[in-house]
Amino acid sequence: MKRLVLLLFLFCLYDTALAYDKYWVEFTDKNGTPYSTGNPSAFLSSRSIQRRQNQGIPVTQRDLPVNPSYVQQVLATGAVNLRYTSRWFNAMSIQTTDTNALNAIAALPFVSSVQAVMRYYQPDDSFEEFYESLDANKSSPQGGFILQPLAYNYGPSFNQINMIGGDCMHNMGYHGEGMVIAVLDAGFYQVDILPAFDSLRTNGQILGTWDFVAGNASVYEDNAHGEMVLSCMGGYLDGQLVGTAPKAKYWLFRTEDAGTEYLVEEDNWVAAAEFADSVGADIINTSLGYTTFDDAGMNHTYNDMDGNTCRISICQDYAAAVGMFPVCSAGNSGSSSWFYIGAPADADSVLAVGAVDATGTLASFSSRGPSSDGRVKPNVCAQGVNAIVAAPSGGTQTANGTSFSSPITCGAVACLWQANPTFSIGQLFNAIQMSATQFSSPDSLYGYGIPNFCLANVILNGGSLDNFQDDHLMNTWPNPFNEEFSFTFYSTRNQTLVIEMYDVTGRMVLSDSREVKENSITNYKAVNLSTLATGMYFLKITTPTGKYTVKMMKG
Repeated sequence: MKRLVLLLFLFCLYDTALAYDKYWVEFTDKNGTPYSTGNPSAFLSSRSIQRRQNQGIPVTQRDLPVNPSYVQQVLATGAVNLRYTSRWFNAMSIQTTDTNALNAIAALPFVSSVQAVMRYYQPDDSFEEFYESLDANKSSPQGGFILQPLAYNYGPSFNQINMIGGDCMHNMGYHGEGMVIAVLDAGFYQVDILPAFDSLRTNGQILGTWDFVAGNASVYEDNAHGEMVLSCMGGYLDGQLVGTAPKAKYWLFRTEDAGTEYLVEEDNWVAAAEFADSVGADIINTSLGYTTFDDAGMNHTYNDMDGNTCRISICQDYAAAVGMFPVCSAGNSGSSSWFYIGAPADADSVLAVGAVDATGTLASFSSRGPSSDGRVKPNVCAQGVNAIVAAPSGGTQTANGTSFSSPITCGAVACLWQANPTFSIGQLFNAIQMSATQFSSPDSLYGYGIPNFCLANVILNGGSLDNFQDDHLMNTWPNPFNEEFSFTFYSTRNQTLVIEMYDVTGRMVLSDSREVKENSITNYKAVNLSTLATGMYFLKITTPTGKYTVKMMKG
């Protein structure tokens, strides 16, 4: 009955002037495959195998490539081009307008389904930004800075890194070295020539590229969205922009066609994720999201946002199952009729990141949770309003969107994993959520809140941080502040913190103290500061053995 229904559907569909030209073909089994789980080196790199071994993850039947004989029989049905195959879904993506071939494919005994995923269209070569609005102003207020030595001259990008403790990880010597991040996006316009990526190119940190939309290795002439996303992690312009993982290595994959929105883009993503797995990527950043499409028949619904319905969301979980850490933007639908997160932010294992402004206030556009089955989403938040990114024309600019809060967070994940290489992604995931500002009371707006990656590092080390030989001021944010600010302090002993703030004339405007315990994390919040005049202040934290001074700006 399945076969008859499918054939009738196909005849009806292809009688309308072959409106579709890309299809997802799933197989019933992998019987007869020449590959085996006992010889994974035939289809996985040594780095991919090692990543699994490090986390105690076995190679399974799902990892096996599709049966090459099945692929060849599908291609032999007529004018059919192979786009790529999917190990995890036991499927292949094809392109054809041959009615007879499609019917023949559906009739093959090892084919379980054929799904149309894209209409035929003429490519749109515009560089329209499809996922968030950009602020064309290329200047941004200089954030405050800690007077103790910093690893980099962050310039205006300081706040977005400091808010999540990324500068603290840099100060401890973790910049992403040895970590590999796969960036799945809409194109990486001029990353091959822009000065913000000079260090990536000079140091061989771009490991490779592939365009899963066009089927070639050229990604530098396409949409600029991925270029800006990459800059949040790997960009470096002294005094202007420092990414959260400037010394990580990157694979750049184009999966999104910015000119259209069709289900095939999820299939492109699946292919890129599997490729990322095979070459040994550690982390995947996805600043993309899918809800509705140009063809309404492909639309998702909010009920689909259960983590187990959309192909891209299921694949995120598969990626996590083989030991890759998935990070994803929550979406920019918070002020639209959709309102909720999209796919793949709904996936169980993905760290979905919402957006806040420089003060930690939720962005109006940031997509809300929960998932349709009631799980906390987004998981955490980071700065996505006036984020500092590399401009496509050179220099920097500000940009808005969860597309940027995601890579800012993703780079910090790389630094955290670099600092704790023996931990599983589940342990990292839990520590990041536990470090966030409202872990004890998550909601559907901020999720667990704004994470602190230095605190996550403490949590992973059981509350005793070997890298901190003494007390440590982890971060102070927001900076500039308005009505309140917070800081996090790690104490190695029982002691009293004396907390003072002075204006530029030396007048004390804040005086407080806090008793802290040995090997403890203290989160302190100063409130009711709206009456302070705009300008510069100095926060001083004094302990019996040291002093910590932070330059603060009142906005």
